[in-house]
Amino acid sequence: MHKKEAAPMAMMDDSENKPVNPRIAAGVATIGDVIGHRLSRRGFLGGLGAVSGLALAGCTRGGEAPGPVGSREAVSADIPAFRFDEIARGMDETHHVAEGYRADVLIRWGDPLFADSPVFDPANQTAEAQRRQFGYNNDFIGYVPLEADSEGRERALLCVNHEYTSTNIMLPGVAAGYPASMTRELCEIEMAAHGGSVVEIRKEDGVWKPVTDSYYNRRITADTTKMRVSGPAAGSPRLQTTEDPTGVVVSGTMNNCAGGITPWGTYLMAEENFNGNFLGELPENHPEAENHKRYGVPSGWYQWGRFFDRYDVSKEPNEPNRFGWIVEVDPTDPNHVPRKRTALGRFKHEGAESVVAPDGRVVVYSGDDQRFDYVYKFVTKGKFEPGNWTVNGDLLDEGTLYVARFDADGTVAWLPLVYGTGPLTEENGFASQADVLIETRRAGDLLGATPMDRPEDVEPNAKTGRVYVMLTNNDRRTEAQVDAANPRASNRFGHIIEIIEPEGDFTSETSRWEILVRCGDPSIAPVGALWNPLTTDNGWFASPDNCAIDPQGRLWVSTDGNEDSGAADGLWALETEGERRGTGRHFFRCPVGAEMCGPRFNETGEALFLAVQHPGDTDGATYEAPGTRWPDFQPAMPPRPSVVVVTKQGGGPIGG
Repeated sequence: MHKKEAAPMAMMDDSENKPVNPRIAAGVATIGDVIGHRLSRRGFLGGLGAVSGLALAGCTRGGEAPGPVGSREAVSADIPAFRFDEIARGMDETHHVAEGYRADVLIRWGDPLFADSPVFDPANQTAEAQRRQFGYNNDFIGYVPLEADSEGRERALLCVNHEYTSTNIMLPGVAAGYPASMTRELCEIEMAAHGGSVVEIRKEDGVWKPVTDSYYNRRITADTTKMRVSGPAAGSPRLQTTEDPTGVVVSGTMNNCAGGITPWGTYLMAEENFNGNFLGELPENHPEAENHKRYGVPSGWYQWGRFFDRYDVSKEPNEPNRFGWIVEVDPTDPNHVPRKRTALGRFKHEGAESVVAPDGRVVVYSGDDQRFDYVYKFVTKGKFEPGNWTVNGDLLDEGTLYVARFDADGTVAWLPLVYGTGPLTEENGFASQADVLIETRRAGDLLGATPMDRPEDVEPNAKTGRVYVMLTNNDRRTEAQVDAANPRASNRFGHIIEIIEPEGDFTSETSRWEILVRCGDPSIAPVGALWNPLTTDNGWFASPDNCAIDPQGRLWVSTDGNEDSGAADGLWALETEGERRGTGRHFFRCPVGAEMCGPRFNETGEALFLAVQHPGDTDGATYEAPGTRWPDFQPAMPPRPSVVVVTKQGGGPIGG
C-alpha cells in the first residue's frame, strides 16, 4: 500500500531494483500470440464450467473483446450475491457508505490505548506519548474474538498495523524545509508511530467502542519492541550487528502493511517497504551490495539514518537484512516477544493470509509489492492441531516456501525455494537455506518466477479452494514484457487473478489461474478493462490493493490509486460466481487523499472494520494545509488515519 504523490514521505517505491529474470529480460511472444492463446483455451475453461468461462468469454465492457460479447441486456440477471444500493463515484472531504448502513469512526491516530495515555496534542507530539497512543496510517486489521464479558457484551481484539508516517501532514512545520527540518526527536516520533496496535473493543448499546483499560492493549513500535528471529535464518552472520552480535534479537518492526490472523489466533505483521528507512552507501564490492540493490536499499524516504547508526548502511550493512520478514505476535499476551519467522522469506511482504489445507498443513500466501516481483506461498511441515499451542506455536518455523510461475496454458507452477534445488546452490552464491531466504527475490529470479504487476494482497477462500491475487498496477511494463498473467503494457489500473487450487488442496505444487477482472474504466477502449457487462458506471474500480472474504464466502476489494481514475478510493463488492461473475458494486468511499486498507469482518459478518489511511494527503498537502481535516474537521486538528466500523441499520450481515 503506497501513496503516489511526490510528497516528502511518498510511499510508492520507485526504486529500480528490477529482477534479473530470463522471463522478463528476454520478453515473451507478441501480445497477440500470448493473449490469443490464453483467452481461447475453451477446452481448459470447460473444465472449470460456465462459471469460470464467463469471466473471459462474456465479462467485458470496453477494451478489446476476448471472445463473443453479448450486450448488457443479453446477460441473465440472476440473483446477485450482494444486495445493497451502491454509492456513486466521487471525491470530497468525508467518507460515504451505502444507504442503510452506518459507518462510525472507532479509533483514530493519537487516541488513548491505556488508562494513563496522554491526551493527543498534535502540535506538541513526543515519542513517549505516541507509544501510549494509537499509531499512524493504520493498514491491516485483524479480528480475534473474545468471550462475552460478565454483562454479555460482545468483545474482540483488533490487531492493527501502522504502515508508515506521512511526515508532511503528520508533523507541524516540517514540510517546507524537509529533509533538513527533521530532528532526532521528530524521527523518534515517527518510529513510535510505526508498528502495530492491539486494542480490545466492546459492543455497548449496539455500538463498538475501544476499551482503554484492557489488559490486552499493546503498542508495538519500530524502536523499542524487542523481537526474536526464528527459523532457518536465525543467527546467520548476515543478520549480526553491533547491537546484536547473535543475529537473533531485533528492536522493532516497521512498514507493516497487510498481514493475517493464523488458525491458532496469532497476529501476522508483514514488513513491506523497509528499504525506505535506510540512508548511507556501500562500496560496490561489499558482500551485501548486490543484495541491497535488489531490494532498493537504501532509498532514504526517512531521515532516521542521520541520527541512528542502525539505519545507516555504511555503518551497519547487515541491519536491512533484519527487516522484510513476517512477524508473529500472540495478541492475547501483551508480554509476548514477537517472532520474525524467517522460513516465510524476506521480501516486501504484502499480506500473510493463511488457510488450513485438507491434510492439516497450513498455507500462508503473500505478495511482494513491487513492480515485476512475485507471488509466494508457504506450506508448513507440521499440521495444525486445534487448541494445541505446543504444536501450533512454532508451525511457521518449518516448511517450504514457493514462488509462482504463471504459465500461458493457465497453470501455476509453484517453485520450491529450497537450498540445493536447481540453481539455488553455492555456485550462485547461496551457502545455506538462510541465504536463500535472506535473498528470496534473487532466488525467485533464478527459478524463473513470473514478474507481476505489483502483487499485493493474496487471499485464500477456504469455502471454494480459490485464491485471489490483487495486482495493483505497473505503468512500467512495456509491450515486450507483456505476458498472459500481466496482459497490459503500461498497466495503470491493475487486475485481479483467481488461482484455483485442485480440489481445494492449497498445498498443491500445480494450480490453475484465470483473470477475474481487468480494472479501469470500461468505457474507454484503450484501457482494455474487462468487467461483467452488468457492472455499472459506479461499480468499476482501479488499483485493487487489499481484499477480504466475508463469512458467506464473498469477495470484497479495497483500492489504493483509484484517485488516478478520477474518484476516491474505497471498497467494492465483487461477484465471483454465476452469471454475475466479474461484477463490481461500490459500497464505501474514502475522504480525499486517503486509501482504503484492511477490510475485516467479524465472525457473523455483521460488523466490517475498515482502515482509512493517510486522509488529506493530496498533492502538496502539509500539516498546515491538508486536503481534508477528516474525521474531526477541527481547524487545529490535522487529518487522522482511523479505523471505521460499518454496521447495518437494524442489524444483519453486511452486504445483504
